[in-house]
Amino acid sequence: MEDKFIESVAYILPAVVTGFVAYYMFNGFIANRISEKKFELLAQQKKESLPIKLQAYERLMLFCDRINPVKMLMRIPPISTNTEDYLQLLTANIEQEFDHNLVQQIYVQNETWTAVYAAKNAVINKYKQVAEQAQSANELREIILTDYSTTTPPTETAIEFIKKEVKILL
Repeated sequence: MEDKFIESVAYILPAVVTGFVAYYMFNGFIANRISEKKFELLAQQKKESLPIKLQAYERLMLFCDRINPVKMLMRIPPISTNTEDYLQLLTANIEQEFDHNLVQQIYVQNETWTAVYAAKNAVINKYKQVAEQAQSANELREIILTDYSTTTPPTETAIEFIKKEVKILL
């Protein structure tokens, strides 16, 4: 009886060992295939989303360029000599541009969006500060153009954030 037990163990033990080895090998193989599929899917998603993200960065870059105080004042002449009318025109133009690009924030990093938003607010605040001192729309233009001929506009900071993020993305 003992002989039959030992003989049974002699047959069963190699089968069990072979079964465990096969289980671990197949388990590792399956886990490797799953991770490969996930990687392929992630690569495909990035490939599809990259053009959309780049377009968002382009639009934000264009927004910053359009609200650059120097370029904006050269592009938009005063409609009258009234400072308040010109301030409202400039502010409305900035807000309209911003509203048009608001959705781009879902494609960019929070720091970049914050920089763009801060640049917009800084430009508007500068216009408001100068408008309080200026006697006419032309004087408002002159003061701002003179000021930004010696200092860097806040839009340049936002543009640097955008460039940095695009370099990381590519």
